[in-house]
Amino acid sequence: MSGERGRGVVLYALAALILVVGVWSWWRAAPRPAADDRLTGWRHSAEQLLPDIGDHELADTLALDGDSGHEEVVDVEPGDFRISVVCAGDDGSRVRVSLGAGGSARGLRCSGSRTPEFFSVGLLDHFNLRVTVETPGPVVFRYALQRSNG
Repeated sequence: MSGERGRGVVLYALAALILVVGVWSWWRAAPRPAADDRLTGWRHSAEQLLPDIGDHELADTLALDGDSGHEEVVDVEPGDFRISVVCAGDDGSRVRVSLGAGGSARGLRCSGSRTPEFFSVGLLDHFNLRVTVETPGPVVFRYALQRSNG
């Protein structure tokens, strides 16, 4: 390799290294979205009120933005189930919970006493849960699906 060609390779390699370091520094310096401490507390509260006891078919904790919704559709074996739900959020926050595509919805407070509510339902082949946040501000919603014993 000639001397001039070697210097060119070194210059290109150094330029590439500077570019990589610059992109990495820019990425590391980008502001991260601040974690909402309220969500962390509400998640902890919801998980304490409706703990994962191990015999749930399905359980999840969701952080939902205000005036939004979430739908969960999961295949299940036919049978009778107990669905437990709890919500945590700012004063006056509420969600509406419905089971199935055309099912009626039940309102659930996310503030105050925050006691879990329970539904008993027979399911044929899938579990369909819809949650709609009715108020501004984020909320934390937790649900658990448990097979009934008898």
